[in-house]
Amino acid sequence: MKVVLWILGSAAAVYVLVCLLLYFQQERLLFFPAKLPADYRFRFPGRWEERWTTAPDGTRLHGLLFHTEAPRRGLVFYLHGNGGALDSWGEVAPLYTALGYDVFLLDYRGYGKSQGRISTETQLLTDADAAYQQLAADYPENQTVVLGYSLGTGPAAWLAARHRPRLLILQAPYYSMQDMARSHYPWVPGFLVRYPLRTYEVLPRVAAPVVLFHGDRDEVIYPGSSRRLRALLRPTDRLIVLPGAGHNGMTDNPRYQQVLRGLLTGQ
Repeated sequence: MKVVLWILGSAAAVYVLVCLLLYFQQERLLFFPAKLPADYRFRFPGRWEERWTTAPDGTRLHGLLFHTEAPRRGLVFYLHGNGGALDSWGEVAPLYTALGYDVFLLDYRGYGKSQGRISTETQLLTDADAAYQQLAADYPENQTVVLGYSLGTGPAAWLAARHRPRLLILQAPYYSMQDMARSHYPWVPGFLVRYPLRTYEVLPRVAAPVVLFHGDRDEVIYPGSSRRLRALLRPTDRLIVLPGAGHNGMTDNPRYQQVLRGLLTGQ
C-alpha cells in the first residue's frame, strides 16, 4: 500500500511540476520570434516603407507598409503567425498589392525589429490596436480589411470587434487558445492557459462581413475550429474549406487566391 501511495504521490508531484512549467514558460511554447538587427535592410520588390508604432507602455513596434502600383482600393492590415519576422512574412504582400491594396504587416513585440517581449495577452492585443489606430489616419476604416493568420486570427477578430473595418478574413483560426491546449495537451487544465485568446467570444460582435479559410488537412489548428466558429456567425458570413491544404502555404493556394480576388475586387 505504501508503494502505491508513493507512486501516486510521485506522479502527482510530477504532474504539478509540469503544469507549473507550462504556466510560467508558455511564451516559449506559443511564440517563436526571429530577431532582426536594428540596421537590417529588407529586400522586397515594389514600393514599401518601414513604419514604427509606439505601444501604450512606450515599447516601439516595427512594421512594413507595402504600396500597391494599381489604383488603390484600400488597406490590408495583416497580423501574422507565431514564428519568424517580417523578413519572411513580407513575402505575402504581393498577392494583395496586385489586387489594389496597400498592405501593413506588424511584427509583435520581440519579433524582428520590435522592442520588448510578449508577457501578457493584453500586450498582444493593445499593440495591434495601437498600430491599427495609427494607420486609420491614412486609411478609412470602410476601406480597411483586417486579416489574421494562425496566431494572428485571435487578435484580428478582437480588433475587428473593437473597430469597424470593411471586412475580416481569418486564415486557420482557432476557437480559443484554451481549446487549442486541450486538443494538443488534453491533460492540461484550461485555467493554466495565460493567453486564452477567446476568438469565440469576440467574433459574434464583429459588424463587418467575416470570411474564414481553413485547410481540411491542417495539422496545427484542427479544421473543426473553424466549423465551430462558423456556427456563431451570421448566415451571410462564410467558411471556405481548402481541400488537401495543411496549415502552411495558404497564400499560394489557388482556391484561396480565387476567393480572395472576389472578396477584394468584386470580380
